[in-house]
Amino acid sequence: MVIGKRNLLVLVFLLSVVVLFFQFREIATSQTATPTPTPTPSQDNSQAVRDLQNQINDLQNKVSELAKQGKTLSSQIAVMDSQIKLTQLRINSTKQQITDITLDIDTTNKKISTLQNSLVKLTGVLINRIVATYEVGTVQPFHILLSSNNVSNFFSRLNYLKIAQEHDKRLIYDTTQAKNDYSNQKEIFEDKKKKVEALKAKLEAYTTELDQEKKNKQALLTVTQNSESIYQQRLQAALAEQRAIQQIGAGGGNVVSVGQAKEGDVIAYIISGRSSCSSGTHLHFEVRKDGGLQDPSQFLSSKSVTFENSPDGSFSFGGSWSWPISDPVYIEQGYGMTYWARIGWYGGGPHTGIDIFSSSSLAVRAVKDGELFQGSIGCGGGNLSFARVDQSDGIQTFYLHTYPK
Repeated sequence: MVIGKRNLLVLVFLLSVVVLFFQFREIATSQTATPTPTPTPSQDNSQAVRDLQNQINDLQNKVSELAKQGKTLSSQIAVMDSQIKLTQLRINSTKQQITDITLDIDTTNKKISTLQNSLVKLTGVLINRIVATYEVGTVQPFHILLSSNNVSNFFSRLNYLKIAQEHDKRLIYDTTQAKNDYSNQKEIFEDKKKKVEALKAKLEAYTTELDQEKKNKQALLTVTQNSESIYQQRLQAALAEQRAIQQIGAGGGNVVSVGQAKEGDVIAYIISGRSSCSSGTHLHFEVRKDGGLQDPSQFLSSKSVTFENSPDGSFSFGGSWSWPISDPVYIEQGYGMTYWARIGWYGGGPHTGIDIFSSSSLAVRAVKDGELFQGSIGCGGGNLSFARVDQSDGIQTFYLHTYPK
């Protein structure tokens, strides 16, 4: 039988359909066997993270309960131990979250890369199909009939062509949809990358916090010598001093004016050794303006000092005032919620001034001009003596644990 050119082209087209169909099926099987286009990453809230969070919640409740107990050395150590465990659990939880999210990111990136390669191959096959279709033109059922051996063969070819075309459309749609979905997932996982960076920053903060908490515990054991009686003595003295300071700030105590003082004048001397509500030689320097507490470090001029306020760290001075004591200056405790304030030695309030001393002199000097007052107030079974200078700008400076010159 002589085959016409038109019939020959039809046969070529059908052969191309068969070849291209199997090419599509091979690519689809190897690259997109699962029609589900959206990846299902492992949840960053994994079971390990949930378990850690449950432990964190339980320990937080325990810390809260311990904090409500009476102030004893053992209860304070129990709170610190629980807080250390709590921070360690937070570190472990953060590390687990970082691991989970990082694995999700890696898995998704690989899937996206694989799908992109699949789409490149599919695009090449589609281009070949377009070329073949263009050469054949519009294939009519009549042409397929002419090239068929019988009616059964005709309907088989016609049905096969229809199935192949529908398969192509579905495969193209599924693959394109998968690409879009994976692109969306990539944006989501880019956000997760940012979350990882945030978690790393949190991890660093928790690690620093853990180190500080361990130092806090050691500092308490050192000061109290792990003795309940010493702890209670120091605690009661601190609370008594806090009450006395509040009364002094409100104008309480026996106070008398002794005249004017100039900046740099010696106005008192630091009491050497232990005294009422004082565990040792130091000056408690305090600043108030219109009755409100101020941070002395914002008024004193910048200079080189030695910090002996462990476990707290160093801080800066940014004012213009001269210092009330001579060099070299040692800082025993800063202003505000210091370590000792945080563990409740001042009744939950801040440390109201700075504790300083000099190894060269006990002399205390006025930091600014003003009216000088000398006073004392009952504290811890004795009298806490102090000096006060009222400046013309409404600022008062207090010099505690001193005696008049």
